[in-house]
Amino acid sequence: MRPEPGGCCCRRPMRANGCVKNGEVRNGYLKSSTATIAAASQIHHVTENGGLYKRPFNEAFEETPMLVAVLTYVGYGVLTLFGYLRDFLRHWRIEKCHHATEREEQKDFVSLYQDFENFYTRNLYMRIRDNWNRPICSVPGAKVDIMERKSHDYNWSFKYTGNIIKGVINMGSYNYLGFARNTGSCQEAAAEVLKEYGAGVCSTRQEIGNLDKHEELEKLVARFLGVEAAMTYGMGFATNSMNIPALVGKGCLILSDELNHASLVLGARLSGATIRIFKHNNMQSLEKLLKDAIVYGQPRTRRPWKKILILVEGIYSMEGSIVRLPEVIALKKKYKAYLYLDEAHSIGALGPSGRGVVDYFGLDPEDVDVMMGTFTKSFGASGGYIGGKKELIDYLRTHSHSAVYATSMSPPVMEQIITSMKCIMGQDGTSLGKECIQQLAENTRYFRRRLKEMGFIIYGNEDSPVVPLMLYMPAKIGAFGREMLKRNIGVVVVGFPATPIIESRARFCLSAAHTKEILDTALKEIDEVGDLLQLKYSRHRLVPLLDRPFDETTYEETED
Repeated sequence: MRPEPGGCCCRRPMRANGCVKNGEVRNGYLKSSTATIAAASQIHHVTENGGLYKRPFNEAFEETPMLVAVLTYVGYGVLTLFGYLRDFLRHWRIEKCHHATEREEQKDFVSLYQDFENFYTRNLYMRIRDNWNRPICSVPGAKVDIMERKSHDYNWSFKYTGNIIKGVINMGSYNYLGFARNTGSCQEAAAEVLKEYGAGVCSTRQEIGNLDKHEELEKLVARFLGVEAAMTYGMGFATNSMNIPALVGKGCLILSDELNHASLVLGARLSGATIRIFKHNNMQSLEKLLKDAIVYGQPRTRRPWKKILILVEGIYSMEGSIVRLPEVIALKKKYKAYLYLDEAHSIGALGPSGRGVVDYFGLDPEDVDVMMGTFTKSFGASGGYIGGKKELIDYLRTHSHSAVYATSMSPPVMEQIITSMKCIMGQDGTSLGKECIQQLAENTRYFRRRLKEMGFIIYGNEDSPVVPLMLYMPAKIGAFGREMLKRNIGVVVVGFPATPIIESRARFCLSAAHTKEILDTALKEIDEVGDLLQLKYSRHRLVPLLDRPFDETTYEETED
């Protein structure tokens, strides 16, 4: 759920006493008034929400300034008008047409390329296409090497210059714990397994592609998650899109968060189940849908739903928000629904022992019916997993398309996961895993705090390593990415249709591999580009409180 026009930036309704449920203060920041400081214990009590929360839960989603919103819409309007003009010129062959079109002899056929639907791609996306698909020629660690390329036809095609841009600070990869590297125990173990098993399996798990490494990995994943059993897959996206249809079908109801990942959306659509959307992280919206589902049942027949499945993510990769899992579990138990939790971004990155959002909130893994996650982020590998009851895993082994038809996971990839997971669990005899988890948490809080102090609008939870910095205007999407690369900083910029049309952003992903010096360098350049492009929209700048001991989470709010 995004802020209502004119509303506060928090995603919870205000109470009569001015507090927000779950202890969120307006804009997510503590005010410096004496009364507020004196009421700190009361705010924390509200945060616990009747015992559901064992720690403060602070998220900030500052409202888009009205002038910025208007100018953003105007910008897209101008681009759209020029797009129609250029389409007119292409139609009459005044301007050369680069995009895919039907051949002359196919003009009477049904359109193959959905010409109007590609309007955005050819007229808006192409203007800033140079910010995506940049070829990397190194390990995606704290710094990367990028192959330089140029375009002489306004981004319709690229030519490589042969130059390599060395030492670009990597602020875009999901390398949360820093295990994506070509040295150390993970690399050595993967190299040994590559010698012994080779690179591929060339078969499915049900045929002759079930290695002892697969069995070892699945037992380790189950132990790591604290569940009875687990199953692994070669692709994270397919773990969602192919397993959800195996769990629900016609006559079932899926309640999906409005900001769920495309893999969850695709899986829900493929299942044939009825889908209803609730507002992002809004428990009132979810409970209303649950109540209606119980009271009214299926449309027309009014029969009870066969199953009700709630789909949520641990960390939402575009918002930087963390799911309100204690409340979701409470509602799931109250209305006898099933819960499917996607921990793609949260596993390894959250919790004192890196076991994800369940560990972060101190909850029982048995309260989550289906625990899904990927190995592509914190473990520096590829693939995904499903964890839960043994009956669930046994069922998926025979009913999941991803298990029956997909080729088995590569042995070196499995060894990368096994070694990194044992490191996180401390089973390698070192404290490296714990240190990486702590370093990521420190980097996250430091980076978010500094950006807020500079005056940027930052979305998400204070503990989320996904940090969206709001750009808004379409022209600033490409400008920000290019200016940062000029300063040897690699960033990810995101715009419509991946985000709402007025909420374009840059998305930073923090890593335990980032040192304070690297972060300070990146912050200095971000500050400079923010001034250059006038991106400091926030009206709630943060400064350390002076009347109490300083720590990284204590600030006062000042109106500009």
